[in-house]
Amino acid sequence: MTAPNLRSASIPFLRALRASRPAAALLVALAALVAPPAHAQGTVVKLATLVPDGSVWHKVLRDMGDDWTHITSGRVTLRIYAGGVAGDEPDMVRKMRIGQIQAAALTVAGLSDIDDGFNAFSVPMMFDTYPELFYVLDKMQPILKQRLEQKGFVLLNWGHGGWVYFFSKQPVASLADLKKTKMFSWAGDDRMVQAWKSDGFQPVALAATDILPGLNTGMIDALPTTPLAAASLQWFRQTPYMADAGLGPLIGGLVITKQAWNRISEADRAAILKSCAKTEARLMKEVPAQDSASVKEMQTRGLKVVTIKPADLAAWRKVADDFAGKMRGNMVPAELLDMATRERDAYRKRMGVATH
Repeated sequence: MTAPNLRSASIPFLRALRASRPAAALLVALAALVAPPAHAQGTVVKLATLVPDGSVWHKVLRDMGDDWTHITSGRVTLRIYAGGVAGDEPDMVRKMRIGQIQAAALTVAGLSDIDDGFNAFSVPMMFDTYPELFYVLDKMQPILKQRLEQKGFVLLNWGHGGWVYFFSKQPVASLADLKKTKMFSWAGDDRMVQAWKSDGFQPVALAATDILPGLNTGMIDALPTTPLAAASLQWFRQTPYMADAGLGPLIGGLVITKQAWNRISEADRAAILKSCAKTEARLMKEVPAQDSASVKEMQTRGLKVVTIKPADLAAWRKVADDFAGKMRGNMVPAELLDMATRERDAYRKRMGVATH
């Protein structure tokens, strides 16, 4: 079959168009209505996260993305890359810096890659309850946002992953038991690895995306994580014991590069911040409840919760205090860790709760 001659085929149409100038004007007007100008196409924000596809966190992010599209009339849309497809959190931070992605939902591990101040929230046993955590977050938010902006990022909202416990292949009821394990530690911060080793532990530095292969191959046999994460990612099947001594809350944040943020109009930025505030409130409400429900669900599937005796718990707290001392001025700026401790103690005093 001979290919059509497009130039020849178009000649009759062009002659007819020249013969009818009103018709030509009408066609131009219709084309303008059908094809919007380039600037009306909007901004696409590419967001990466480790949260698994279909998890509560992923659903919340998708709902937030739908809200962004609605409240900006399509001028800003969110494209989510979940499940670590963009790499581990250090990879996400690097990709934001070079412009491959514009935003990320990070844990403290990723946020501290941007600024060490966030390590104030990774001190073991720093917090006992969510209310005291939220109180300290509120007090420290202005300075942490300022530090992020100095590094080229904007904090849109806090994220909440649940309360962290040790999950292990064998029962862990004491520090001696825990020191026998090959414990997951986040790759990328050798200071944290060395701090664990100096207390007699056996940390194994891995990317979060390598946790399941590490459990399957025996590279690690214990990890600190939240019940909701252990259930969502099926880690508990390889680590069917959970020590009931909580290490503290796993927090994170949704950040966007200043470059991408500044491309969005001021009015749309204000609307997006309201949407992000709703997302934060939803996570604060839903995640703790689902964490508790996850423990019960995993228990029906074989999880054993190991009770830590008071004397052993006191020993855990002593090591945690020692760990905080090693982090201060090394892994976290001394003034920020001092501020977090001061605000936490002020909250406990106001609530009539004893400080450990």
